[in-house]
Amino acid sequence: MRTDYQHWYSPRLQRDLGIAVFGHWGPPLLAFPTSGGNEWEHHDQGMVAALTDLIDAGRVKLFCVNSVHLESFANRGAHPFHRSWVQTQYDEYIRWEVVPFIRDHCRTDGLTIATMGASLGAYHAVNTLFKHPDVVKGCYGLSGVYDMARFMDGMYDTSFYFNNPLDYLSNLTDASYLEQLSSCEIRLVTGCGPWEDSRHSYELSRVLSSRGIHHHLDDWGPQGGHDWPYWKAQMREYIGRM
Repeated sequence: MRTDYQHWYSPRLQRDLGIAVFGHWGPPLLAFPTSGGNEWEHHDQGMVAALTDLIDAGRVKLFCVNSVHLESFANRGAHPFHRSWVQTQYDEYIRWEVVPFIRDHCRTDGLTIATMGASLGAYHAVNTLFKHPDVVKGCYGLSGVYDMARFMDGMYDTSFYFNNPLDYLSNLTDASYLEQLSSCEIRLVTGCGPWEDSRHSYELSRVLSSRGIHHHLDDWGPQGGHDWPYWKAQMREYIGRM
């Protein structure tokens, strides 16, 4: 399997961030880490190994990014409005730095991508699609938590609103935007396995349904647990269908 690693200084986040790429060719899948992970987490936790045959067959080309969770929502030493501001900068980094990098790496201008992530990574995966359905056309949110209010100490600002899907989707009325979202493949993946709390996925599904946004709520039952063995099996199934 071809492995590539690139990094650069992001002026938006004022730090160096890297991307690990796995595969020669195939539809690009942007993978977000869990709360404590970085761009190598999917490799170190065995997700890349679990998908090796699918990556080598060109079913998918995996782009793994870092996160700034410890500098944004999890930064208890910072003011809540700074936390939400950093998340806004991270969203801008993904849209205006990572997406162009993926297109250049795949040598295809205008290429659309899919996203995936587990736990907190699921939040980033779905938030990226919801905010940028012009470039992200599919997402896989595994065992996600989608309400970031618990990180804001009861405070609220515009940056938080536009990065909290339960809020901005609940008030979405633009018909063309709603139609664009409905044209995407949105998968919220949960179950009743160990350590899983399906309430978060069901709540987001309820909000999407209230707006008429087509999506899939995939309840894997006992096979939907909050841990890497479950997530690897799920992603093998989804990518195998691509």
